[in-house]
Amino acid sequence: MFRTRPRKALISISSFHGAIFPDGSNTGLFFTEALHPFQVLTEAGFEVDLTSETGTYGLDQVSLTPPFLAGADKAVFDNANHPFNVKLSSQLIKASDLKKGEYSLFFASAGHAALYDYPSARGLQAAAEDVWNHGGVVGAVCHGPVLLPGVLDGKTGKSIIEGKTVTGFTTEGEMVLQVLPKLKSDNVATVLEAVSKVGAMFSSPMQAFDDYSITSGRIITGTNPASAHSAAERAVRAYANLG
Repeated sequence: MFRTRPRKALISISSFHGAIFPDGSNTGLFFTEALHPFQVLTEAGFEVDLTSETGTYGLDQVSLTPPFLAGADKAVFDNANHPFNVKLSSQLIKASDLKKGEYSLFFASAGHAALYDYPSARGLQAAAEDVWNHGGVVGAVCHGPVLLPGVLDGKTGKSIIEGKTVTGFTTEGEMVLQVLPKLKSDNVATVLEAVSKVGAMFSSPMQAFDDYSITSGRIITGTNPASAHSAAERAVRAYANLG
């Protein structure tokens, strides 16, 4: 079972890349929402792989601008030889090529792109199910929790978040970024809508961009880019607390 698995984590990345912001900017991977979990997990001794549904990705343009990318994060972004960038550029695994039984922790990074492909990303959902059904930890940040309704518990056949409390990017945040009309016109569910539909309870921070993450058993969720680090730390603690 779980303890026979290596100390190995899988970070999922959205494959979607397209314009959704009012100025025409593209969404895609929100850079620090994968970078920060990668850093936390590697520092905690995990071997970390990156995966997307199609084996491809694009970057969210907003995530590459201040204040979202600055300081040490900008230095990483500018360093093509940084281990994270090497993984992202040349070692990104297509979900269908993942091997079962290799991972004990799954973490869904995001960007608005996740709203477009995670709900139907069966390969990523299967990878998360493999971790969950063998007693591992499943985490997600920002828009990443929209993957979780489709991650099914092997015993109940229902979503692993049914009856659980989760968080994620808020509808208030969508309004601040002025993308809610675009999401509605594209018939794309917000995080709140997606998780509520499968019986999860949604917990919001005081302010949309506060660092806010929560633990619900083996499920860890964070609200926004500022929460990627704390959510990953929670995932490490949840892993350490497993029997």
